[in-house]
Amino acid sequence: MEIGEYNSSRPLIILKEYGRNVQKLVEYIRSIPSIEKRTELSYTLIELIKQLTPSIKDQPENPQRLWDDLYIIADFNLDVNNPYPVPEREILFKKPMRMEYPKNDVRFRHYGKNIEKLVKEALKKDDAQEREEAIIYLGKLMKTFYGNWNKETLDDSVILRDIQAMSGGALNMTIEKVREDNLFEKLYKERKKGRPGQGQGGQGQGPNQGNGGHQPRHQGGGGGGHRFNKKGGGNNFRRRRDQ
Repeated sequence: MEIGEYNSSRPLIILKEYGRNVQKLVEYIRSIPSIEKRTELSYTLIELIKQLTPSIKDQPENPQRLWDDLYIIADFNLDVNNPYPVPEREILFKKPMRMEYPKNDVRFRHYGKNIEKLVKEALKKDDAQEREEAIIYLGKLMKTFYGNWNKETLDDSVILRDIQAMSGGALNMTIEKVREDNLFEKLYKERKKGRPGQGQGGQGQGPNQGNGGHQPRHQGGGGGGHRFNKKGGGNNFRRRRDQ
């Protein structure tokens, strides 16, 4: 009795997204002596890969990538008339350059790095009016950014002090003027959430509101709100049905 072949005894799959059968077909193409026949079968295998791989079939990619994968499966030992330049092993497996993590010393992290850049831009202005407008805009931004990440409100004196610290004392404004005109107001106000019962069409209002203040015409259950006296109630009911 012949024992089946186990995967542990087979060669490793180079590109698992294509499977072992594609790798076997590449090995067969490499064994063919005629370069014309190898090229013809390589074109056929490329089309077969497009049909077998749903991601390539649904989202057509660069066809050169399929030819590069063919060379990778063949361990770069495939002699065919490739319509694209033959890929180089060193380029395909070259490690990317290491990205250095930015090591910027942000003094006021709760405002962000861009605030410090804006302070430097404000220092370039020579006109006193433009500098004052820059201070007001910076104060609004700083209060807004701080309020996005913190529940408590930042006092205007703290913002003014931080602006002076970041500018080296070059950007100044009196706290009295800031508070008098409320110059450091947030750029946008938070929307107040409505009550759960409130809505359009008078919903969530009182029992007599939303209807123009009118009382409901009928009160009661399925009887339509009509009252019947005990005496002669049945005759009244028959009389109404006969009418």
